Amino acid sequence: MTQAHDRSRALRFADQSSEELAARFRAIRALSEALVEPLSDADATIQSMEDASPAKWHLAHTTWFWETFLLRENVADYRLFDERWPFIHNSYYETEGERIARFSRGMLSRPSLDELLAYRAHVNAAMEDLLEDPRHADLVALGIAHEQQHQELLLTDIKHALFQNPLGVAMWAEPSAAAASQTADGWYGHPGGIARIGHQESGFAFDNEGPVHRVLLEPFALSQRLVTNGEWSEFIADGGYETATLWLSDGWAWIQDNAVTAPLYWREDEHFTHSGWQKRDPHAPVTHISYFEADAFASWAGHRLPTEFEWEAIARGQDGVDAAHDPAAGNQLDDAAPPLPVGEGSLFGDCWQFTRSGYLPYPRFLPAAGAVGEYNGKFMSGQFVLKGASCATARGHSRASYRNFFYPHQRWQFTGLRLAKDV
Repeated sequence: MTQAHDRSRALRFADQSSEELAARFRAIRALSEALVEPLSDADATIQSMEDASPAKWHLAHTTWFWETFLLRENVADYRLFDERWPFIHNSYYETEGERIARFSRGMLSRPSLDELLAYRAHVNAAMEDLLEDPRHADLVALGIAHEQQHQELLLTDIKHALFQNPLGVAMWAEPSAAAASQTADGWYGHPGGIARIGHQESGFAFDNEGPVHRVLLEPFALSQRLVTNGEWSEFIADGGYETATLWLSDGWAWIQDNAVTAPLYWREDEHFTHSGWQKRDPHAPVTHISYFEADAFASWAGHRLPTEFEWEAIARGQDGVDAAHDPAAGNQLDDAAPPLPVGEGSLFGDCWQFTRSGYLPYPRFLPAAGAVGEYNGKFMSGQFVLKGASCATARGHSRASYRNFFYPHQRWQFTGLRLAKDV
């Protein structure tokens, strides 16, 4: 993947001028459409499981978001592109009324991909006047971040869908060029103490990243590199998936019930990618693992998963322990190309990293008023926090305080792990 020329400014788009924010909007909208260029209408329609959505739906839902929360509310003479479509393109916003069941999205052969691209063009044109009004800057920033999240979901959902095809089909014929694998083998040490956690910089952040609060940390260390495919192969060879004492009770039941014996997309010495089946690099970071698997590996390795607070403290470089890590560094998404973890050694990039922290509200957290308040808060139950960014995360989207979250059995995302230990 190509590197962004101005990574630091990409993090600050909420503070940009109207012209700069408009340019950011256009670039993000164009990237979504570039990501589906290799797909046929049939490719873009299929849904492989309830957790995933069709590529067409991602294109439409992100457009529905702009139409619903900006155009409908702020343009007096705006008329919906199609009054029937909100029912099929709403995701989980109860305040926006009834919607099609999530598992039925893949049954929608119509509207066609071309019709949805026309829908996007219609909404893009209508948005132009609003982009020039600074009163809408915060909501535009939210919409941009929302679309970036769906770009990553689009990539991981279509990967899971294409994986179901026994022909090993590829979305992109040529895989990404491999970069130098990670070499650092040390630890980032932290003496412990009181850390300030949560979004503390200017610029956009989701509501679940605050309020800023204090957390007491005991002395610990965080690995400088991600766990690799080669190390995971050693875990398998040593009976990692057959040793009940390594697993949480729910995790042991999950691998037994689902006959799990390796990370998702593995077979022999290959793994499935957006470019079809490829030889697996033993030095690249392992990905597509569940929280259960990450926790079991950490136990096998004699270490543990970090808490989200430990991870954030290292990312910030608090207390002079280390320099702050650049959230826009590492292997992240810059353009429409096959995402692939390669091991560039950054704290950010390659894969989202599991923590042992449950996804819960911070002290004094209050959801935002209105429909956008449904964005994060109502999902704070039964999930775990992941930190960092992945090779499918739009560069500039993540930051030290960013909180990704998934249920412990889910692994179709680019999920991996970085070990921690007590000191």
